[in-house]
This record gives sequence, C-alpha cells and structure tokens, in this order.
Amino acid sequence: MAYLLLVVEPIHQRAGRSDDEGRARYEEMANYAATLKERGVLVACESLKSTREGVRVEVRNGERRLIDGPFAEAKEMVGGFLLLNCDTREEAVAIGAACPAATWCSIEVREIGPCYQ
Repeated sequence: MAYLLLVVEPIHQRAGRSDDEGRARYEEMANYAATLKERGVLVACESLKSTREGVRVEVRNGERRLIDGPFAEAKEMVGGFLLLNCDTREEAVAIGAACPAATWCSIEVREIGPCYQ
C-alpha cells in the first residue's frame, strides 16, 4: 500500500534557524531517507522551498487566477514529503514517528487512494 507522509511545519519556522541549523536538519532527513531506501519502503522524497516562492492556481468560471505566496492565511506549510510503499498503516505511522522532522514539525500520514473515498 502506498502512503504519503507530509512534513507540515509552522510557516515561519525556517526563518528562525541559522543556515547551519537548516543544513543539519536537511542532512538528518537525507540520512533518514537513505535508511528507508535501504529497507525498500521509500518510493520518493523531496524537500520543498518556502511558500515565498510558491503560487496557487485556481480556475473559476473558466478564468485562471494565480495567487503568489506568502499566503497570509496560512499558519503551516508543507515542507516536504516521503512517498512510501508499506504493508500497513501502522508501519507508515511508525515510520512517521521515527522521522527526525517529527521533533520540529508534524507528520501527516495519508494513504494513497481515490479522492471520492
């Protein structure tokens, strides 16, 4: 079964850390991802840049609208993701709990499936 682990972090968290702290956390996550790859459960993972560089796209009544970041109403942002292939939800939750980012962010565990369910 496929699970997506979303790394959800406070929107201003990155601004409060030094470059060295940020690089150390990035390296910690890269090492964790390498262990998941060795175990054969990691399909893909990526870090995402801040919402400052982001844009939202909406189409309403045939009209495209772009909304540039930062997004004032947001208190959190998706800072990255891990796509897993696990046997059970419990295994995905355990991987999320062991993720280093769980100590400074929230890890949202979502099963991949049709959106109508």
